[in-house]
Amino acid sequence: MISATSLSVRLGERQVLDEVDVQVRAGEWLAVIGPNGAGKSTLLKAVMGLVAHRGEVTIDGRPADALRPRDRARLVAYAPQTPALPTDMTVFDYALLGRTPYIPYLGREGRRDRDVTASVLDRLDLDGFATRRLGELSGGERQRVVLARALAQQAPVLLLDEPTTALDLGHQQQVLELVDRLRLADGLTVVTTLHDLTVAGQYADTLLLLARGHAAAVGRPDQVLTETLVGKHFDARVTIEPGPGGRPVVHLVRGGS
Repeated sequence: MISATSLSVRLGERQVLDEVDVQVRAGEWLAVIGPNGAGKSTLLKAVMGLVAHRGEVTIDGRPADALRPRDRARLVAYAPQTPALPTDMTVFDYALLGRTPYIPYLGREGRRDRDVTASVLDRLDLDGFATRRLGELSGGERQRVVLARALAQQAPVLLLDEPTTALDLGHQQQVLELVDRLRLADGLTVVTTLHDLTVAGQYADTLLLLARGHAAAVGRPDQVLTETLVGKHFDARVTIEPGPGGRPVVHLVRGGS
């Protein structure tokens, strides 16, 4: 389980997060939504300890600040939206970096590390790219490689910042379905930021709506994705109707309609 209490982050003169509470149960998928600048990515970075923050974060009941980096990396895997990728590194070697928490200091990866990495690349339809260099990949391919590194970490918690950015429709679905299958099969806890409200509503168990650094709403997708809340916090005219399984589907209303 992940818990954050009174989480606040200030960057320069701007209060990016202000007293946000988050509770994610083991095996749950939480999608963090909100307009641009709401603090979604900052929330994930604060949980990972990548930005200074006030408030307490606990992972599996343990204070995150008390965890050594190596121990934290065995519990939580984080895939940023725009990571710095070494252009000359191969896809396989980059994904293999996800095994770092399990490799002894001054040691080398073992057969299991390489097998886990190869399996993840296969599941993400990247096995044919293993020897390609990162600088040769398209934006969507790089996005999948970043996810591959996180999955190779085999941590029980996944923090994914916009995991479908730059992916075409088919690979968006492939990635989301894979994350969902792993979550259900292995009991993973998943926290994602997502721009697409319908996608968030289709896959997540719980939505957290951030607005101006505050938690504006939290609950089931049908409780958070309402025409009133979306209209107010996204400054958009929408209609929302039940989709597959009763989950909400958000439609933009064209101006003048």
